[in-house]
Amino acid sequence: MPKSSVNSAPMAVDTLTPRGRKTRDALLDAAQKVFETVGFLDARVELISTEAGVSYGTFYRYFESKEDVFGELSTRLFEEMHRRDPAGTGSTPAERLVAANRAYYAAYRRNAKLLAIVEQVATFNEEFRRLRHEHRRVIIDRTAQAIARWQSEGLVRPELDPELAARAMAAMVDHTLYLWLIQGEDADEDALLDTLDQMSVGALGLLPPAHRTR
Repeated sequence: MPKSSVNSAPMAVDTLTPRGRKTRDALLDAAQKVFETVGFLDARVELISTEAGVSYGTFYRYFESKEDVFGELSTRLFEEMHRRDPAGTGSTPAERLVAANRAYYAAYRRNAKLLAIVEQVATFNEEFRRLRHEHRRVIIDRTAQAIARWQSEGLVRPELDPELAARAMAAMVDHTLYLWLIQGEDADEDALLDTLDQMSVGALGLLPPAHRTR
């Protein structure tokens, strides 16, 4: 059934009944499984509907297209990647930086399959390329603000440009995790993550947690 035969626009999320929300969530979960299994280009609404156990037409009650559902999955993914862990704190900047890094590593691992699809789609779709850049911008801005604050406290080398330093650190972490978790590059997990932590802390001139002074 072509999409043009579906007359009504998708229902707004805030107007859904509990049953409607459950169906919509099932479609999101099914879509993620389909995308991760066959990729974005080969994914079809029919496959998503079948995986969710609903009719083809039911899909269009909640989403306009496979691009629409993929966009929501991507947004949900990046919101999780940005989420701060209340327990991820520390007494020193180095401890807080390492805790933030570790939370990001864990989130990247949990979402590696979908991230791989997002990276793929961003190479040929301008909308998803923009979404990927927005995700990167959130991380860079957060890190740059922390670096600037630590500079004002005399804890980080003053000659560093906060934004450029944040961009370089984000590129190092993202590319390393991409090669390891998505491209399958061989690495010892503990050694790799410890090295990323050490390089992040060292790049800013912070004292590592084990060498903090009182």
